[in-house]
Amino acid sequence: MPAALIQHPFMSQPALAECNAQAMVDAMLAFELALAEVQEARGAMPEGASRTMRETLEAHTFDCDAIAAGIATGGNAAIPFVKQGRAALPEALKRYWHQGATSQDVVDSALMLLLGPRLTSLDALLVRCRAAAIDLMAAHEGTVMVGRTLMQQALPITFGVKVAHWAIGLEQARRRLAAVELPVQFGGAVGVHSGWDDLGLDFMDALAERLELDAAVLPWHTDRQPIHALGTALDAVAGAAEKLALDVALLTQTEVGEVAEPAGEGMGESSSMPHKRNPVRCALIRGAARQVHGHTTVLLNAAAQPLERGLGEWHAEWAPLVDSALLLEGTLEQAAVLLEGLAVHPEAMRRNLAATGGGIMAEPVSRLLAPVVGPDAAKRISAEAAEAARLRGRPYAEALEAHPEMQKNVQGELGPEALRQATDPALYLGSSKAQVQRAINWLTNM
Repeated sequence: MPAALIQHPFMSQPALAECNAQAMVDAMLAFELALAEVQEARGAMPEGASRTMRETLEAHTFDCDAIAAGIATGGNAAIPFVKQGRAALPEALKRYWHQGATSQDVVDSALMLLLGPRLTSLDALLVRCRAAAIDLMAAHEGTVMVGRTLMQQALPITFGVKVAHWAIGLEQARRRLAAVELPVQFGGAVGVHSGWDDLGLDFMDALAERLELDAAVLPWHTDRQPIHALGTALDAVAGAAEKLALDVALLTQTEVGEVAEPAGEGMGESSSMPHKRNPVRCALIRGAARQVHGHTTVLLNAAAQPLERGLGEWHAEWAPLVDSALLLEGTLEQAAVLLEGLAVHPEAMRRNLAATGGGIMAEPVSRLLAPVVGPDAAKRISAEAAEAARLRGRPYAEALEAHPEMQKNVQGELGPEALRQATDPALYLGSSKAQVQRAINWLTNM
């Protein structure tokens, strides 16, 4: 089947094994049996009815293929599922099965039940990423590297700061996702518990408690804010993971070589070029994240649903919602391994700092010269010396000392030690180290 070769490699394999057709049937059954139990507890069906339903239906084998086929005529999985369940029950209990519920109650609540374990797993993976990132930050708070803007060398930073931004992005998204609610759905045909009066709200709250879902203020058949909040929270995590993967991939380039993905047998191999070690984990993370972004667009476009029941908008949510969770779980599995085993190459960072002959220090040099020669001349002299250092492959400090205007106007004003300090990247890190510590404090303060 194409999905096993095209779609599933981006997803978490354990999650895929837990999110299948049978799992959806089990979730729908959990909703219906919980509904029967809360209704019996409130005198809405005969004593012992819910127990008989549970014993009968938990022993019954639902035909998943038939349920899938039935979607074409009913429009959702709940309708053929409810029919199969009713057919399996004793005659005296058939009338109490699915009592007061509608198909959307079943499907929405089942999806919330299905996604609950996925959110728990996502949180655990994000905690893994956080721990690995903190270790990297602590190890490299003083590791100097080139900071790059618009893909060009800019000014020095530390690798610890770069990791801090990855970690903060992921943790901000984790906290956002952790705050998302998974509400129970129960409103009946038009969302007002028709035929039950005020007892319907009591059923809804009791269902939430029994199923360990959040209690909704009201049934949310066409108020899709819970789905909007969940979808955008998943997308936020995907964006943070994609940022990590993009940065790492850029830093692994042959000409840069400042980091490398964790090694492993066959990892990153090319089908035709034996010398290559491709950043495959980064590719899988970014490929999955892009799919999540696309799914989020579907969820956003389905947020406004008509009247008391969606016509296609609701139906459009199911696959993007579940697939986003599965893709994101696969993404974070890769991200955790990436952060835990990332190979950092400080020597390459030092080499790249010297790629311009130290010309990236033109800005602090300009600041040093400005009081002596004025800001315009200072900027011109520092830039000309940087270009001379690059073209001739000589240290920036030497190019500065050799600049005619430096010898003529500045030599007596500034000593060699001042120039040395102004051209040393390790002495121009701003708040880099303090930022790393500040980030660690925030990350560890739950």
